[in-house]
Amino acid sequence: MLEDVKRFDMAEKPKRMHLRPLIWALCLPDLIKHRNKLTKIGMDGIKPPYLLLCNHNAFMDFKVSSRATFPHRANYVVAIDGFIKREWLLKFIGCICKRKFTNDIRLIRQLKRVVDAGDIAVLYPEARYSLCGTTAVLPDSLGQLAKFLKVPVVTLICSGHHVNSPFWNLPDHNVKGTSAVMKCIYRPEELEKTDVEEVNRRIREEFQYDDFRWQKDNGIRIKYKGRANGLHKVLYQCPHCGTEYEMSSSGTILRCDHCGKEWEMDEYGELHALEGETEFNHIPDWYEWERLNVRKEIQNGMYSFTCNARVDALPNASGYIDLGPATLTHDMNGFRLTGEYKGEPYDLKWPVPALYSCHIEYEYLGKFGDCVDLNTLSDTYYIYPRDCLFSVTKMALATEELFADHERRKALF
Repeated sequence: MLEDVKRFDMAEKPKRMHLRPLIWALCLPDLIKHRNKLTKIGMDGIKPPYLLLCNHNAFMDFKVSSRATFPHRANYVVAIDGFIKREWLLKFIGCICKRKFTNDIRLIRQLKRVVDAGDIAVLYPEARYSLCGTTAVLPDSLGQLAKFLKVPVVTLICSGHHVNSPFWNLPDHNVKGTSAVMKCIYRPEELEKTDVEEVNRRIREEFQYDDFRWQKDNGIRIKYKGRANGLHKVLYQCPHCGTEYEMSSSGTILRCDHCGKEWEMDEYGELHALEGETEFNHIPDWYEWERLNVRKEIQNGMYSFTCNARVDALPNASGYIDLGPATLTHDMNGFRLTGEYKGEPYDLKWPVPALYSCHIEYEYLGKFGDCVDLNTLSDTYYIYPRDCLFSVTKMALATEELFADHERRKALF
């Protein structure tokens, strides 16, 4: 499919970063506006090259990392949709293209080139914005990458960016006092003596964060009147009646349209039932309850979802190609996408072991609603379910739980 379309050149050598003072200057106003505080731990004597691993909650993350690495050169790994219509610019400032949740050895080579040139390799290993301000799944390959590069490993964990501009409610909520901690967790000599499993354990330990807990602990008030808008995208299942896909949100209210129960989101990010029991006042607890329900479906072999869909392909940075209607299936075998393009049928499969997680979008580009995007090494497919009740959040949770269940079963044999 799309054999006549030129693909993005993933093997092109990354350029050394240009315009560093200008980029830093463009980031400065937002850093001042949100009174961002950067704390450095164990960074004495640490100079490029090094591997910088950052958590990912909002676009503000990039601005903080620009401040944290200034004045040194850095190359950022960026998803292919970030290059659309501005490929020349992102390449000029040193960005490296990646298709999300693919095992691409070319990226390893690119990062090696960066550190061999004496620069900083910046990676957002969660590979998507956090859905509710808590840690997303991290790949086991991080430990191997760190040991292969043989440079210091530094983490940059930002707090306040999710509650300021959640993935499901993007307008700036005007949070003041955001913070970030930049920490060297391995120097090369220590890394050499540490096995991959321990490196992964340490990285995961450093990546434990909870933006809503941070908000409450620091007494951060958010007066934004529409702070609950879009929250139903994440909290798609009612804990009162158990119904899925019938939640809605507006202003400060989250509502189940099936049973009518309502919750108010207060200025400190907590939920309160307007009547009866408050099942979950901490938003990540509700999200993890949904995960547990998905896990039970999978353990019982019952998880299955099929729908009609519209599909856009992104083989390069020139723009999307409409592939028309298709059928999407997500079940115990993984993802399957079937359709026909220009009279030629296609049948694409992503088996469970191939995806430890997946990328989703809410109201993507204001076009056709929510979507899941699935990738091969040469193509990216944006898949919009149609004419059905659904939640791409549940698909993301199911992808992670299917993979985890597969790994548990594999470990038994």
